[in-house]
Amino acid sequence: MRNLFLAAVIAGATLTQPAHAALNVFACEPEWGALALELGGDNVSIYTATTGLQDPHQVQARPSLIAKARAADITVCTGAELETAWLPMVVQKSANANIKAGSSGSFEAASFVRLLDVPAKLDRAEGDVHPAGNPHIQTDARNILIVAKALSARFVLLDAASAPVYEQRLADFTSRWTASLAKWEAAAASLKGTPIAVQHAGWVYMINWLGLKQIAVLEPKPGVPASSGHLAQVLTTLERQPVKMIIRAAYQSDRASQFIGERTKTRAIMLPFTVGGTEEAKDLFSLYDDTLKRLLAGAK
Repeated sequence: MRNLFLAAVIAGATLTQPAHAALNVFACEPEWGALALELGGDNVSIYTATTGLQDPHQVQARPSLIAKARAADITVCTGAELETAWLPMVVQKSANANIKAGSSGSFEAASFVRLLDVPAKLDRAEGDVHPAGNPHIQTDARNILIVAKALSARFVLLDAASAPVYEQRLADFTSRWTASLAKWEAAAASLKGTPIAVQHAGWVYMINWLGLKQIAVLEPKPGVPASSGHLAQVLTTLERQPVKMIIRAAYQSDRASQFIGERTKTRAIMLPFTVGGTEEAKDLFSLYDDTLKRLLAGAK
């Protein structure tokens, strides 16, 4: 009798287990980890390599990242050379053929959208220049849906048995995202034409999406901290062309933006930049809710 009971328990446990293992997703940035969760649900196990308070350009190829990459079925990253300082080394040291560049387990979000700020010439003396174009595509909420469709298709390719799940979750996400886009764009209508200054030239997609007008950049070159001489030039520019706010990302120091803000009587505001950049930006939807709320408050 006892053996029959144990057999029934084992049989029941087998029936309740998933028919296959979840996809192991190695997400380079929080926005892609959040998107993978929206599209995969219980079918994906996600490790996010960076946080919303971390400069995505400055990441170390730590042993913990290599260990996680070794077990990954897919890397979901921005691409456009944003991770070039660390991801190739992580992939190489992981010795995981599933995620090597060019494989179906290597997914680069930026390859599915039209990149902006493509440099006319390549010169590293000009700072942190990205040859393919500006990689910060997540600051335009419209790009998220484009990437979602491509990522869902990649999940289906890697896990064909769960195709109906991925397709249903994409349809649900698309419906909710489309409705949210309409809401965000209606709320942001008053921002069109608003002049702004930015600490780092990482907001070009948001500026293009919302119709903002960038007047000045506090960094003299991308990724290069502002010198006192450059900030003096910025002040001169803003005396001629005043702005409504000075924007920085959550991971950046506020020294330069506060310095300029105090001297020009302009609001210096911090935006989350990605999921986890602020307490309010807990997922993709609240990321843009919080971003719009902060922009509208800064424009008053």
